Amino acid sequence: MDLTVIVPTYDEAPNVRELVRRIEAAVQGIDAEILFVDDSADDTPDVVRAVAAESSLPVRLIHRDRPVGGLGGAVVEGVRAAASDVCVVIDGDMQHPPEKIPELVARHRQTGADVVIASRYAGGGTSHGLATRLRHLVSTLATLLTKSMFPMRLHGVSDPMTGFFLFDRRDIDFAGLQPRGFKILLEILARQNLRVAEIPFDFADRYAGSSKASLRQGFRFLSQLTSLRFGKMSLFAIIGGLGAIANVLIVWALASAGVDYIVAAVIAAEVTIVGNFLLIERFVFRDMREQASSGWVRFGKSFTFNNAEALVRIPVMAWLVESWHFSSAVATALTLIVAFFVRFVFHALVVYAPRRPGRRPSLAREVAEELDAQAMQPGEL
Repeated sequence: MDLTVIVPTYDEAPNVRELVRRIEAAVQGIDAEILFVDDSADDTPDVVRAVAAESSLPVRLIHRDRPVGGLGGAVVEGVRAAASDVCVVIDGDMQHPPEKIPELVARHRQTGADVVIASRYAGGGTSHGLATRLRHLVSTLATLLTKSMFPMRLHGVSDPMTGFFLFDRRDIDFAGLQPRGFKILLEILARQNLRVAEIPFDFADRYAGSSKASLRQGFRFLSQLTSLRFGKMSLFAIIGGLGAIANVLIVWALASAGVDYIVAAVIAAEVTIVGNFLLIERFVFRDMREQASSGWVRFGKSFTFNNAEALVRIPVMAWLVESWHFSSAVATALTLIVAFFVRFVFHALVVYAPRRPGRRPSLAREVAEELDAQAMQPGEL
């Protein structure tokens, strides 16, 4: 087979029939298949099966009951299952015109590029399908930010955020990817040195349904971008910085309300310790949770360590001020820098350390894990 068209879908039932019809018309003369990788909660899988029964092309479906990695994870799963080494990724909402698929294939054959991108920003391309000026602005700023963070890998790439592209899977190390969210092309280009070619396309309006873009997806993109550029430590640092700001604001608010400043400082510290743990669980070490201790055990380790670290750090800071005559600001900064690295190492090597295979867990861990399991059982309020 010459080509696999991978379509990651999430609640796109109204679009499936028209999308397959247009792909069929576009790829005449190409030995192709369509592979839907579906994470939907609606009747998209049923529609795909019905359309497959009457399509002139082979149409296959992978429905994921437990989606991993969002759209990016769906693409990677589709790559593994594809009948062809040459694959095109296209959205299921027809904002990517299927009529451009033969041009992607021709460009790949002409240039031998590892990846051929359909770009909204190459000569002749448009992005009018971004419905509002705000979305245009966000898309433009996100593209500029991404290119500035990867000036070498994305040199000559006008649209690293597009979801419409062709590649030969033999040229890409998919095992080394860590897909999350929508921007799988960014993940591919940022992690490897690849030869890239482009064609322009018009980013159209949705055929049916509603956009999946959201503020949550925006945060996920920023998390992905930061992780790609700087790794887990940068995300850990950002969350720590947000915690420090929150700490100051909580102390200020409580003190303004008449709470003693020491009590306010203790409350702020405990709140931010818990908040930071929840954020690093979600954004920093999420890929390590499955092999690590249970959630309550991880929380206990993190909470205990952070409190112990504060009890050590504050006297050290006072010693630097009293004995070495550092200013309080400099002493605070120095101890926080050291504390940051110590916290990161502790969490990476202890809190999220994988369980040792074949070793019986301690009694404390067994009790904590049983409590965790019971707490997560469904029940009535």
